[in-house]
Amino acid sequence: MELKTKTVKGMQLKHMITKCLYFDRAMSCAELSELFDKSIPSIAKALNELIEKGFVVEEGYAPSSGGRRPLMYAINADAMYILAIAMDQMNTRIQLVDLRNQPVADMMMFELKLAGNDNALHTLVQHINKYLDNCGVLKEKITGIGIGMPGFIDPIKGINYTYLKSGERSLSQYITDETGLPAYIDNDSSLIALAEQKFGIAKLQNEVMVINLSWGIGLGMIVNGELFRGRNGFAGEFSHIPLLEDGALCECGKRGCLEAEASMLVVAKKAIEGIKQGRITSLKITGEAQSKQMSEAIMTAANNGDQFAIELFSDSGYKIGKALAILIHIMNPEAIVLSGRGAKVGKILMAPIQQALHKYCIPRLSGGTELLISELGFDAELIGAAILVMENFDKEVMNQVVSI
Repeated sequence: MELKTKTVKGMQLKHMITKCLYFDRAMSCAELSELFDKSIPSIAKALNELIEKGFVVEEGYAPSSGGRRPLMYAINADAMYILAIAMDQMNTRIQLVDLRNQPVADMMMFELKLAGNDNALHTLVQHINKYLDNCGVLKEKITGIGIGMPGFIDPIKGINYTYLKSGERSLSQYITDETGLPAYIDNDSSLIALAEQKFGIAKLQNEVMVINLSWGIGLGMIVNGELFRGRNGFAGEFSHIPLLEDGALCECGKRGCLEAEASMLVVAKKAIEGIKQGRITSLKITGEAQSKQMSEAIMTAANNGDQFAIELFSDSGYKIGKALAILIHIMNPEAIVLSGRGAKVGKILMAPIQQALHKYCIPRLSGGTELLISELGFDAELIGAAILVMENFDKEVMNQVVSI
């Protein structure tokens, strides 16, 4: 029993090192020793075993700081792969990535409406299995599936209370059973926040609000350096901040919600209405107007100087800024990051957001909050889905330690 416990704890240490190097890129033996409070010989032994198994590589020596330069260790990007899936209310992307979050197979994109679609889960699993069959990588090399999706989600239980009903099994267990790979789910905005904190513009910041600009307007909150979920795990329903008393009807049943007034879906619908009413613009409606295609076209047009498109985003940005003023008053964050699909027009949104903050926010509070535009943009959710798998990478070994 004692030997088995030591073996499992040795596996746990190696998993912890692998996970650490995934997030921190390169570290020395001494740095890992200090981080995990383990002796240097123990860390060196684990590193050597990881090198033998192809999980870790030597990455040369650190720059000289006056003494002997330490040898640096990094993750081997091709040691294993992660299937990252990013979902929104209408579309899904599937991408196989390595341990540097770089694509190793072509992305699959397909339309998948979640609301009112009893067949959505079956369709999702079909596409996942099709992708696994055609990606050119053995399933044994894929460590797990990470899925970001909208809805009220309990990532611990693996349940989405809003979409993709899975019967008696949890959603994550259902996908695991149907694909043969460990599957993990989390809210899309939460994963985008993790991506920005771990690999994006908010790296290492402790108090950050990350706005997911998409069909809705989501929020992921980093508080004290950790993802804040609230009592039931549902914190961050930024979309449903009430802006207007008698505004547009929201899907939640209330009127005047931010989502119903300023989301990408609303911008697309207003663009289609404006074109039909004869507004002067470079935008065109070809065939049956689709919100997805229209939103992409509006963002491109706005970035190319189309006045009608800029007007639409300016109106949206001002309303988002009004809601952000409420958020700043409550949370007093270091930074707010504009991320997700809509980050593509972040520079255009900046001015109206700042205008609203000047009007509605106390200067002492808003002055201490930096407004940033994501560099990850639309890729943030896919990266967050990969992070989700690595966050759970040592869970199985940890459970074995507890059960011994």
